[in-house]
This record gives sequence, structure tokens and C-alpha cells, in this order.
Amino acid sequence: MGFFKTCLDVLVHLITLTPYTGKDDVQHPLNWDTPAVHTAGDSPHNTFQCSYPEMKDYKFCNAVGSRDCWLTNPNAEYPPWSQYDIKTDYENHTPKGVHREYWLNTTDLPISPDGYNKIHGKTFNNTYPGPLIEACWGDDITIHVTNYIQTNGTTVHWHGIRQLHTNEMDGVNGVTQCPIATNDTFTYHFKALQYGHTWYHSHYSLQYPDGVAGPLLIHGPTSADYDFEFDPIFINDWSHNSAFSDFHHELVAGPPLMQSILLGGHGHYTCPNTTDPNCIGGDSIFTRVVTEGKRYLLHLINASTASQFVFSIDGHILEVITADLVPIQPYKTESVLIGIGQRYSVIVTADALTNYPPAPNGNYWIRTVLAEGCGNIEQSNPLTGILRYSSSSTALPQSNPWNFPTKCSDEPYESLIPIVEWSVGQHPANNVTEDTFEAGISNQKFHGNVNRWDLTDTPLWLDFSSPSILNLHNKTWNPEYCIVDYNYDDEWVYLVVTGKPAFVGPPSKATIAAAHPIHLHGHDFAILAQSEDTYDEKTSPNTFNFKNPPRRDVALLPAGGYLAIAFKSDNPGVWLLHCHIAWHASSGLALEILERQKDIIPTIGSLDATKRTCNNWTIWLNNHISTFDQDDSGI
Repeated sequence: MGFFKTCLDVLVHLITLTPYTGKDDVQHPLNWDTPAVHTAGDSPHNTFQCSYPEMKDYKFCNAVGSRDCWLTNPNAEYPPWSQYDIKTDYENHTPKGVHREYWLNTTDLPISPDGYNKIHGKTFNNTYPGPLIEACWGDDITIHVTNYIQTNGTTVHWHGIRQLHTNEMDGVNGVTQCPIATNDTFTYHFKALQYGHTWYHSHYSLQYPDGVAGPLLIHGPTSADYDFEFDPIFINDWSHNSAFSDFHHELVAGPPLMQSILLGGHGHYTCPNTTDPNCIGGDSIFTRVVTEGKRYLLHLINASTASQFVFSIDGHILEVITADLVPIQPYKTESVLIGIGQRYSVIVTADALTNYPPAPNGNYWIRTVLAEGCGNIEQSNPLTGILRYSSSSTALPQSNPWNFPTKCSDEPYESLIPIVEWSVGQHPANNVTEDTFEAGISNQKFHGNVNRWDLTDTPLWLDFSSPSILNLHNKTWNPEYCIVDYNYDDEWVYLVVTGKPAFVGPPSKATIAAAHPIHLHGHDFAILAQSEDTYDEKTSPNTFNFKNPPRRDVALLPAGGYLAIAFKSDNPGVWLLHCHIAWHASSGLALEILERQKDIIPTIGSLDATKRTCNNWTIWLNNHISTFDQDDSGI
């Protein structure tokens, strides 16, 4: 089984990384006469090429010993002043790369990554996780998405991608587009202004927990040196049920139980009933083989539905170099806390055989420990992967874990120091009191006659057929669209999200002691403060940090505490802010930021494809109106 799966993985990797030449043809490798930058897959063999043909004076300078450099002009009077490197302000300066083109199909497909058949699985290109999409800093990316799922539409969100002047490509159902109807295709175009790793996933209702998600890697400089780079690694909880049925359980009976933990698409589930026909076996354990003394770059992604994890490797220190798509000053730790939607790049030195008491057989457990109070998993065995020093070894590790905290929280605030510094303006353009939002469950019953999570006065509830981006002429909005209007030109905006009521008055919602990973589309945000204390609008702002605070696109709202964030209004668009616990987002724990409404249409591309997709969705919906039953927010 392992041999055939390896062959399939290699085949999928080759098919999905290269240009598509026709419906029935394979995709062929790009032949760039430039240095390889990527060590792909399970071991260091395959490579990916970066190319900058229009930047003729520049040379590629990224190599072992100079990973902080990317492109340099050796003919410049003083090359460091003109080069692209880890200190380049990537929001304002980007090299000009090449065009990359990919094809994705969404399909219904039973899948069994942990050995149990998930009958209602859905995938990209018949694989879970979906195929790796790769590009290089400054590339233009085109991705054609065709939906073959029979009972759902789909959209694809490119998580963390800034989408500067491409708001219509953000891929959010009911916000930036209508769903892609069955047998229809929508083409996404955007530029890789940032670099690092992230993921892409369906933003149609509860689709991504059923398998519609994959990794996205944009090559660029790093703040520490390494020898080899592995493909991005998904860490996630896994349910054997349809996420749509699990969500119904969330609405009427509380959080559903997930079944297992997956690492890199591999997992194990022990069936309590061996006669269950869905217990088909074929499960496997995630494995990486390293060479003693070499340094390896790992890209971690929490692609969970409802769980936060602590990642560690027995006997190996992790050197953390990015938080989401933000390069940071390297720091070393024994474990990394990863919230839903968050990503960390870590460098692991294969030195356990010499620097630490070696494991008896030279194999080490990779652990993904469920954070306390942030997940509900039936079989949460944290032994989900193996790091081997010999490819011939098949023995299970006998290594011991580090002693690390498992409290549900983000990585230490003081550790996440961005390399490209921001100084946040201390005079916000907006009214912060009005823009303090409470995460709670409404005391009033809404759609489905149930209480729902919300941030504003009502849970988010979208009309799939009427996305906000096609209603920019509006002067007023349906309250259920949860629109927050920011018509400020390049000014600082502050938002505060609380886990308890921040103001005295009649309670409109019930507060529940739950942590929420808060994700903002269209921007990285600065974290002004992140606290377990109750927010006080008179005293809490005194603790705000304005000098190069941590920044990213997902941050944890501590249970019962508050999260204060800031971003600059420099990207006109309709941008979603939401909890990344899938149940909460679908319940309505979200709002839409309408940023510079008058500037959106003049700065984005044509909406003709968006309108065509909506027309096709309307036709599909009219033909399936008897079976289409919206019970979630849409996101």
C-alpha cells in the first residue's frame, strides 16, 4: 500500500505543479534555466524553479548560507541597497516574476486518510490534501477552478493572500462572488506580493472540513539558513461525518465530536466495531527522513475544523522564522502552538543523535497535541508522525517528549517580532468604541429557530446569489450582511474583539468561555494587545503596543479576554473578518469590512466573470430549489 501511495503522491505532485496543455493531457514541467529553490515531497529530490526574465540586471542570490537574500543587482553601485531580501518592504516592493497557471477540480469522493471511509468526502483533484500550488515571490498566478460537486456550489479562498486591487478574487461565497455552479468554471488571478506558505480552501459553507483544501507555497527569502525544504504539512482534526450534518449537531446540541488527528494527510483510527464496513484500513503514519547535521525547513498549517494543536518533535529544537505570511526574527522553542488557519515555518536541525540523549533506535516521534479546551476529538493520540535518520528503518520510535505547555493560546506575544517593521499610528480614524465587537451567542433565535454565534447585533447571513461586491451602489445594507463601513484613505483602523461584554447594559447575547481564532481577509493586521483580561475601554488601551507589534492574518481571541488589532485602510474591497472555527463561522460569527467603498470598482478588475458566474449559479439554483436548504451563514 505504501509503495503505491508514494507513486500516486509523486504522480499527483507532477500533474498539479505544471502547465496544463489540454483536458486529456498531463501537465509538463516548466524549463526555467535558473537555480532550484525547493526540495519537495517526502525527501530531497524534486525541485521547483524561480525565474525573473524581465529583471535582466538581477541575479538569484538565495542559497545555503544566504537564505536571507533573494535577488541582487551585482552592477549596482552598492548592491545591498537595491536587492530584494528579507528586509524588503514586500507590501510596497515586489520583484516581477513569471506567470504560473494551474487547474483545480472539486469533486465528490469518498476518502479515508485515517483508514475509515468518509462517504461524503469532497476533494481538489481527487486527493486530500489538495495538490500543492507553488509560485515565487512576484509571480502572477492563474488558477482555473471547475466544480464537479453535484449538490453544492463552491468558491476558493487563498488564505492570507493580500489580494491588493483584486478583491473579486478573494473567493468568498456571498461576499466577493456567487458560488461556482456544478460543471461551471471560475478563473482566479492574483499576484504573489507576499512570500511564504499558506493554504487554499473552499469558502462555501461547510465544504473545507469535508476535504476541499490544499497547500500554497510562495518561495522567497527566509530569516535563517537551511539546507533542504519540505512541502507544507497540514495538521488537522478529522470527522467521518459530513461537515454539514456535524454543523446541524452544533446548532441544536453543541460542538460535534471529531474522530481523529491527521498530519500531512495521514492518520489512524481504531474502529470500535471491526464489522463496520467503513473500516477499510489503509491508514498510514506521516514520515520524514533526514540526514544528520542538515537543517530542514518545515511549513506547518493548521487546517482544522475546530481544534488547536501543539506541534513538537522529540529531541529536536524548532527555530521559528515566520508567523503566517510575516517573516519574523528567529527564535527557538521546543514546541509551537498553532491555531486554526495559522501557519509557522520552522527550521529543524537533524542533530538529536549528537546533541541530545539519542533515542534507542534513531527514530523520533512527531507529536500534535490537542491544546487544552480547544478541540473535541474522540481519538486524540498525539503520536502522528515519525522523524527517521535512516530510510531503511521501520521501527516505531522510543523517544521521549519535551515538557511543554498545552494551554490553548497563541505563541508568546514577545517572540513574534516582524523583520519588516511597522509603526502603528496612535490616532485611529474610526470610533473604536463603536468598533468593539463581542463574540457570543445571540439570546434571540435566528434562522432555523436557533441561537447563533455573532460579532455584531445579528449573526452573519448571506444571500449566495447576491454577493456584496455586486451591490456596491448600496447606501444601506441588510443588517444580516453585518457591514462595517470604513471610508478612510490610508489611515489606521483599530478593531477590538472581546469574549465578554465590554459595556454595561442589557445583555443581547450569552458569553461562553471559548477561544476564537480571528481571521481577517485582505490584510495582515498588527496585534495591539491580546489578553485574557476583560476589556475596559478606559484602561485597556493603555497597554496597546504601537512599535512593531506582532502581525499576521489569524490571531487567537483568548477565552473571556480581548484581541485588539490594527490595519491600514490601503486595500479597497469587501473583506471578511471571522472566527476560523468552522462551526462558528457558519453560525454567523463574522462581519464584512467595507473598505473605501467608492474606490473598490476603480481599483479592481472587470466583474464580468463574477456576473457570469452568478447567472450560472442562479440557473443551477432554480433547477435545484427543492433540495437547496441554506442553514448556515454561507461562509
